[in-house]
Amino acid sequence: MKKIILILMMLTISLFAEIRNEFISKELLKQNIPIIDIRTPGEWKQTGLLKGAIPIMFWDAKGNYDAKKFLNELNKKVDTTKPFALICHTGSRTSMVAPWLAKEFGYKVINLKGGMEYATKGLHVKTVPYKK
Repeated sequence: MKKIILILMMLTISLFAEIRNEFISKELLKQNIPIIDIRTPGEWKQTGLLKGAIPIMFWDAKGNYDAKKFLNELNKKVDTTKPFALICHTGSRTSMVAPWLAKEFGYKVINLKGGMEYATKGLHVKTVPYKK
């Protein structure tokens, strides 16, 4: 019986999980979907943040991570029952984190392909300075 309940719970989560992989666009920015910037504080200081982006580091500069700390911050700062987007420098880090969040927690995640590189150089989106 416990196995059946566990299987049903896993199926339910997978039904609600959603991941979209798309390049950032002016239209997406106008939708006011929360954008979580998972880069490092050094990167935030160097290039700034998209206006309104929420900085929550996933990997540090040495490649270490604390998933529990990341999830705690994410759940404090974002309504995870609604869609939100993830951005990093080029999209490679978010391409790993977004599917994990969608699969393991049933979050509706938008992986912003091309990352800040595409946003600033391709779309010419202006950034704002990072202030701790």
